[in-house]
Amino acid sequence: MGKVNTCDLVPGMILDSDVYNFNDQLILPEGLVLNEKAITKLSYYAITSVRIRGEGVEAPQIKEDDTGSYNARLRATPEFKKYKEDFEKSVSEMSRMITDVVTKNAPLDTTKMVEDALELLHPPGGDINVFDMVHNMRQYDDITFAHSLNVGLICNVFAGWLGLSPEEQRLATECGILHDIGKLKVPENIIKKPKKLTDAEYEVVKTHPTEGYKILQRYDVDERVKNAALMHHERCDGSGYPLGITSEQIDYYAKIVAIADVYEAMTAARNYRGSLCPFDVIEAFEDEGFQKYDTQMIMTFLENIVNTYMLNRVRLSDGREGDIIFINKQKLSRPTIKCGTDYVDLNKEPGLRIECLV
Repeated sequence: MGKVNTCDLVPGMILDSDVYNFNDQLILPEGLVLNEKAITKLSYYAITSVRIRGEGVEAPQIKEDDTGSYNARLRATPEFKKYKEDFEKSVSEMSRMITDVVTKNAPLDTTKMVEDALELLHPPGGDINVFDMVHNMRQYDDITFAHSLNVGLICNVFAGWLGLSPEEQRLATECGILHDIGKLKVPENIIKKPKKLTDAEYEVVKTHPTEGYKILQRYDVDERVKNAALMHHERCDGSGYPLGITSEQIDYYAKIVAIADVYEAMTAARNYRGSLCPFDVIEAFEDEGFQKYDTQMIMTFLENIVNTYMLNRVRLSDGREGDIIFINKQKLSRPTIKCGTDYVDLNKEPGLRIECLV
């Protein structure tokens, strides 16, 4: 089958070669039958494609209600429908503006981009939970722009959790919105290629951080915005690209974007499933993320996400339903659940997991 984009992988596919990171450390072995956790793991190591054996696996199409009643109810609310409408308008406008910047050297109006994003976060009548909204948005044809806007929104909230000032939160939003601008220098037939990527095409995709930095160098934007475009695929242990630098060399805002970028990609709905359960995402970060990302940042990010689901009703993998009543600081993805009169400490029940929110 050849090279397949990580975003197009499906559980059941078989690796046709070992997968190494940029420091030549083995990540996944040849012959491994991919599952959701293995696919997720690739995001941490900035692996954009892998070789797949044979004809691959056809992805089943998900039904609208397959993601669980919590998400189904959310998508039916007036707040979500209004958010979706405004989001699509913002993506369309951002697409036009950034395309003109790249192809026509048009002025770069970062103020308008950030203001449009903040209106999504703070609509008339009250703020929205951006993480619930991001989890339930579907794929778009202009995936680069939809992804970039989502990352900008997440960066804004994340910066607030980190205790940054309102101006610094705006800067983080701008970094997120513009982090992937270099992808417009990658030919569209490569960015939107449905399955196979050649080695040469893969190398072209990996140029987008450098290309983004070059584009932004032409404009009077904050140096930290330029660095976020250049460094958002760097990892604190040196396993990222294009520079292979380590924690102390990576721009602070690029570290914020790196976490938001991977989180958004992980929670995006795929053609064989809806968005991942937030606790699956948190577990993946706990398993793989502490060496790759700034430790203080990743803990702040995960703790705040978990706390938004305190007292939420969930379904366990054995079919029982209950409410989250206690967060385990040592293992955020495995809280204590009250199921009727029983208390289930998932940290002591390795065979159980939270399947979905209900």
